[in-house]
Amino acid sequence: MKEYGLGPNGGILTSLNLFATKFDEVVGLVEKRAPELDYVLVDTPGQIEIFTWSASGAIITEAFASTFPTVVTYVVDTPRSTSPVTFMSNMLYACGILYKTRLPLMLAFNKTDITQHQFAVEWMEDFEKFQDAVESDKSYNANLSRSLCLVLDEFYQNLRKVGVSAISGAGMKEFFETVDACGQDYMQNYRVELEQRRKDKEQREEERKRVNLEKLERDIAESKGEPVVLASASKKDVLGEDADAADVAEEEEIYDSDVSGEVDDDDDNEDEKHYRY
Repeated sequence: MKEYGLGPNGGILTSLNLFATKFDEVVGLVEKRAPELDYVLVDTPGQIEIFTWSASGAIITEAFASTFPTVVTYVVDTPRSTSPVTFMSNMLYACGILYKTRLPLMLAFNKTDITQHQFAVEWMEDFEKFQDAVESDKSYNANLSRSLCLVLDEFYQNLRKVGVSAISGAGMKEFFETVDACGQDYMQNYRVELEQRRKDKEQREEERKRVNLEKLERDIAESKGEPVVLASASKKDVLGEDADAADVAEEEEIYDSDVSGEVDDDDDNEDEKHYRY
């Protein structure tokens, strides 16, 4: 930040961009360790918006997703999400990440040793319970959350969720079972879509090459045997309106010598010629 004169957000984004330029080395390290590992946990840097919606964040995500089975885990602060408005904000974040990455996504409700996550599961499975919870709040945010709960109902249906505690370790078995299930979704859906996108890209590239080749052949056929005009300006135009007849004659002499490749010698020996290449 001091070196480039950046603020906090600019520093995060710049460091992420610099990291993305070397990310092939990270993928190479993971590939070397892959035979001896079951899971690789990647903690994405910075704020959600910066990583999710930046070009460098997309590069990092797609670099992993195109090489390994990849699952996105959105960690939710369970005690803070007891507020319906905060809960809905988290769901909107998760929805945006899902549709941006198009990867299998699971919700991990953390800190269940403080607050159990069952209330969140009920809100996701029964929108009427969420309506009841938000009913007491008359603010604009509450009205917006009330409207969004029906919109996100379909989103909830295909979303896996699990409660965990980083302190007690509760729910970790269910967490890895959910990761495995999301991994199966990756192989059945994302991998197939990825291969199809690759094939489509190859077909578009082949079509582009074919069109360019046909255009080149057509241009060659149309111009075959025809003279190519290098310049259309007269000597008078090149020398200017003020040029006299002597200047034009001198220019013609130089031009003729350039065309023939011969330059007359100033000596009296007319038989001797000098050639320049």
